Amino acid sequence: MSIWTNSNNPKPAGDKELQEFLMVEKQKAQFNAQIHEFNDFCWEKCVDKPGSKLDSKTETCLTNCVDRFIDVSLLITNRFAQLLQKSAAS
Repeated sequence: MSIWTNSNNPKPAGDKELQEFLMVEKQKAQFNAQIHEFNDFCWEKCVDKPGSKLDSKTETCLTNCVDRFIDVSLLITNRFAQLLQKSAAS
């Protein structure tokens, strides 16, 4: 059994799996970067002084901030996808 997909295409058989793995890992890294970004932004916006517990005002602010951050990120992502579809159709 050969590790090559066929004699006309000298790419290793695992090349597709490697590309898929790398794509998933890249998506994970982007997701983690986004979490850190809104964590930093919302912390600066909502937390006046860290304590042993979050008060209800701070908790509400953090929840709303993260929700808005996610909403805006999705809006921008969807808008770019629409623009890409329009440019591909042209």
